Amino acid sequence: MKDSVIASQQTPSAQRSTRDLTRAAVSGWLGTAMEFMDFQLYSLAAAIVFNKIFFPDVSPAIGLIAAMATYGVGYVARLAGAVYFGRMGDRIGRKKVLFLTILLMGASTTLIGTLPTYATIGILAPILLVVLRLVQGFGAGAEIAGATVMLAEYAPVKKRGLISSLVSLGTNSGTLAASGLWAILLAVLSEEQLLSWGWRLPFLLSFGLMIFAVWIRRSLKESPVFEERPDVVDGVALARDEVESAIATADEHKGSVLAAGIRQRKGKAFFLALGLRFGQAGNSGLMQTFLVGYIATNLAVGRSVPTDAIVYGSLVGFATVPVVGLLGDRFGRRPVYLALSALTVVLAFPVMLLITSGSTPGVMLGMVLGLNVGVLGLFSLESVTMAELFGSRTRFTQLALAKEIGGILATAIGPVLAATLTAVTGSWWPIAAMLVVYSLITFVSAYFAPETRGRDLVRLEDAV
Repeated sequence: MKDSVIASQQTPSAQRSTRDLTRAAVSGWLGTAMEFMDFQLYSLAAAIVFNKIFFPDVSPAIGLIAAMATYGVGYVARLAGAVYFGRMGDRIGRKKVLFLTILLMGASTTLIGTLPTYATIGILAPILLVVLRLVQGFGAGAEIAGATVMLAEYAPVKKRGLISSLVSLGTNSGTLAASGLWAILLAVLSEEQLLSWGWRLPFLLSFGLMIFAVWIRRSLKESPVFEERPDVVDGVALARDEVESAIATADEHKGSVLAAGIRQRKGKAFFLALGLRFGQAGNSGLMQTFLVGYIATNLAVGRSVPTDAIVYGSLVGFATVPVVGLLGDRFGRRPVYLALSALTVVLAFPVMLLITSGSTPGVMLGMVLGLNVGVLGLFSLESVTMAELFGSRTRFTQLALAKEIGGILATAIGPVLAATLTAVTGSWWPIAAMLVVYSLITFVSAYFAPETRGRDLVRLEDAV
């Protein structure tokens, strides 16, 4: 019986070498890079060409709204994936889940590049696009959460913020790769070439990254924290009734450890994490998705300017992300969260004034500032703080749900709402106002959150 086994079992310390840590870091970086490359490829395509090749029979404004809505449906599938794979990851381990998610994302993204267009098969084309977007989202719903959990659980305590920030560098790498590919296509192809076959190339090229990521994950060891969990026996977490039985037969110390994990009322940590997620997710949807289409459609600048701006912002992000991770290790998560979210509020209107100035340097500077302060900086902190807020028994599930619910409420709905508000008002100020609201939500959440730096991640209960 599992309950009798755990009562007498003394869990050995799960040792990991520097090589194991490196492999985990590369695995997390690659998987997250692939997720964000896939989603950024899609979001840029939705902003630039999908309204023309999948929704050609409507006005440009309505076409952009339809393309953004198609982009948003993936976030509904991500929520389903977060629930399904999150529970699986907490039950049987992080490694197995991360192998499945990478396959789902890679296959669906590649197939998007093979789709016939509306001109070929009519209404069936956008329907197939939505189906593949749903499959892509189902796999992605647990990918970044799993990579975040795995890397945080591998990292040494004093360097957890820095090492966990590598997940954010993965998002940055994926954004950079996708934006770079689109920037090249926009620079070298005519509009006719882009709409006829050029848009397919980025999706087809992502297949190679998937193969490499799968190869890395085949030899990845399980999270040492998962193996050390007192409620895990033979690589599988005990069900609640099994843990209750184990508490009755365990010694006083082990019984109290197990009881803390299953009898704590859940909710506080989750809602705090959701609020922390809101600013980064909402700002990301506006800066990296909506503004690309808005700039290309409404401003008198070159069509490659918004994608070039994201490329430059992503390059700067390779310095921003680890620096923020180091600051979190040095000063704690809360003060850095408060500073970044407050700075985003202060910069929201000046950044939008720069972006809408009509000058290429203004657009570039505004996008780089907004991306690094309001998106990448917050994401670097999010990677470690959300993992530390949750106990190890439900960390994967709660983290995935917080990320994906935040994504639905902010990243998915945000671009559609922004497109609608700017169309109604004929102005950019609703975008700045949305940046302020998103960032204030994160500021308030950080204010009420506990300091989690240095927390023992093997503990089964949440931080609050």
